[in-house]
Amino acid sequence: QVQLVESGGGLVQAGESVSLSCAASGSFFRIKVMGWYRQVPGKERDVVASITWQDKLRYSDSVTGRFAISRGTAENSVHLQMNSLKPDDTAVYYCYVAVYHEFTDYLHDRGKDYWGKGTLVIVSS
Repeated sequence: QVQLVESGGGLVQAGESVSLSCAASGSFFRIKVMGWYRQVPGKERDVVASITWQDKLRYSDSVTGRFAISRGTAENSVHLQMNSLKPDDTAVYYCYVAVYHEFTDYLHDRGKDYWGKGTLVIVSS
């Protein structure tokens, strides 16, 4: 099992910045990808940003140029810096990780997904 601990978020005004952090712990061989999704009531959970163990970055079009994802200072952690926030960024943000539990899982690209409990970001206009 893998546990994810999220921190950050809260209430900010439009144009301001906020950061999110997430740390993964548990037993696994290697992280395949780690990142953030977000969800608003009545809509699907959408990817925001992700980073692979090879440091390949991915961003949704709506946050490109405003958000930056990076490895955290702690092992197996990720940091999301969110700048120039807009009211449309208001959502519950979920940390996500896919891990290879064993070396054989890595060889066969068999990742297993885990989710955090979510942290709320509210951007007021």
